[in-house]
Amino acid sequence: MKEVEVLDGRPPTRRTLPVRRWAAYATCTWTLAGYGTLKLYWALGGSALTSSAPLPRSGREELVAQTPSTMAGHWISVGLVLLGALAALATVQPWGQVLPRRLLTVPMWITGTLMVLRAWGALGFGFVGDAMVLTGVLHVDPPDTAIAHHLSRVDLLLWSPYFLVWGLLWGATAWATPRRPAP
Repeated sequence: MKEVEVLDGRPPTRRTLPVRRWAAYATCTWTLAGYGTLKLYWALGGSALTSSAPLPRSGREELVAQTPSTMAGHWISVGLVLLGALAALATVQPWGQVLPRRLLTVPMWITGTLMVLRAWGALGFGFVGDAMVLTGVLHVDPPDTAIAHHLSRVDLLLWSPYFLVWGLLWGATAWATPRRPAP
């Protein structure tokens, strides 16, 4: 006889279980396949997309030069990506039920919120900042105008949508994570 998972004091419905699984697996996949793969590639010495990273000039120069601190940052990012992927999976796997719900969901809500804020431009680059650069509302000094427009276009079409979807996935995973029954 198959054991039915009971959380929140009641078994999951046909609708809640697929939503929880979809959110968790989509978040895990988006985390590993996108950001995780890129950071691992950079940590191993790859250079694609480094010159188009939406960073201030000094940050891009360090990224392209692959300074020791930048490389260490990539490896730390790879570790955080793996931790995040495991956290997403913990919301739907039996081994994750031993973890307190808040230990999983609070970091997910914070991460998701920060990613959405980054995508919209509240943390620097993002849809708003990119649009302001491209429309001339935000002034960029002439030596940096061409690169600023290029970076804004790349960010507007690649990075900001990526972070928006990623942030929404983290929020969906946190929201769909069931409450654990009282012990």
